[in-house]
Amino acid sequence: MKVSDLKANNNFDELVLKIIEKNEPREVTRRFGGSARVCDLIGEDEDGNTVQITLWNDEIDTIEANETLKIIDGWVKEWDNQLQVSTGRNGKLEKIS
Repeated sequence: MKVSDLKANNNFDELVLKIIEKNEPREVTRRFGGSARVCDLIGEDEDGNTVQITLWNDEIDTIEANETLKIIDGWVKEWDNQLQVSTGRNGKLEKIS
């Protein structure tokens, strides 16, 4: 799948992105109590289209800028009129060499 094929509130099978920007992680308060770490990244597909990526907790330390990752069974949502992708509840990240 490519960035241009993504639609808000839908899942996707597989998306490969090169990380072109990684912001500093931050702490957020969860809706039902407790806190979590979250980090926003920008990923670019092979066509040069970009999308925001949201990583949570342990995922944050597995990916750095200039690395390529594959998101498997991911989720797309819209926030502030921008699409964001994440692993959602069942997805996973895979680093590509």
